[in-house]
Amino acid sequence: MRTLREARRHALLYAGLAPFVVIAVFPVIWMAITAFKQEADLYRMDQFPFWFHLPPTLKNFRYLFHHTYFSTWLVNTMLLAALVVLITVTAAIPAGYALARLRLPGAGSIGTATFMTYLVPPIILFLPLARVVGALGLYDSWWALVVVYPTFTIPFCTWIMLGFFKTLPRELEEAAWIDGCGVISGIVRVVLPLSRPAVAITSIFAFTLSMQDSLYAVVYVAARDQMTAPVGLITVLIRGDIYHWGALMAAALVIGIPVALLYALFIDHFIQGLTGTTTH
Repeated sequence: MRTLREARRHALLYAGLAPFVVIAVFPVIWMAITAFKQEADLYRMDQFPFWFHLPPTLKNFRYLFHHTYFSTWLVNTMLLAALVVLITVTAAIPAGYALARLRLPGAGSIGTATFMTYLVPPIILFLPLARVVGALGLYDSWWALVVVYPTFTIPFCTWIMLGFFKTLPRELEEAAWIDGCGVISGIVRVVLPLSRPAVAITSIFAFTLSMQDSLYAVVYVAARDQMTAPVGLITVLIRGDIYHWGALMAAALVIGIPVALLYALFIDHFIQGLTGTTTH
């Protein structure tokens, strides 16, 4: 009877989760099917739309890589995301630690103010950031985005690191100092290894924002070979009311796979970082 009750409970649990799984997975499946469909097969409304009625094709991928700057856009986007993550983590870790541990006057208010700057609508910052980009001579270069994006990622990630550092017992650092470690050595050897969940969540946040944002990229970068993938795809594959759905879905598949793998690899750290911060 106990085994039967357990089986019934699991069945009800999976039945309740099934609709949400379908809602989450269906866009990915539809994207993959569309990416390999021939153009004529996309518009056959008299047929079942969720499968192939003509042989699958790689034409959409060939068009993407041979008739657009997609390879360049992809490299630009990946390099941009990597640099933004590096800058964000390098700035957020010491800033969060200083606010959490060094008993600075008004540290709590500074932490709150830092987070509040993240809530400022991005469109308000167009003009001041445009002057910064212009003064640096970075218009029409994706390096402009390397300067701009950390202004959004660093405040939020500093707040995340601040909350996580406050959850770590201070005795761990004091024990390291007693054992002969200096302040920097104690942070590197003791604090940072324990902070991997928070570092993971800040890295994923910065990486995702850099990969997906198009608002600033479309304003500051107009040169075709300097564009990021989101802007380049919209510019080239959407022409008025003509949508190259096959190529668009192929690009989404190519871009989405690395992000999905990143989340899959770091999902445990991501959840631990979120719960540790929100618990504080």
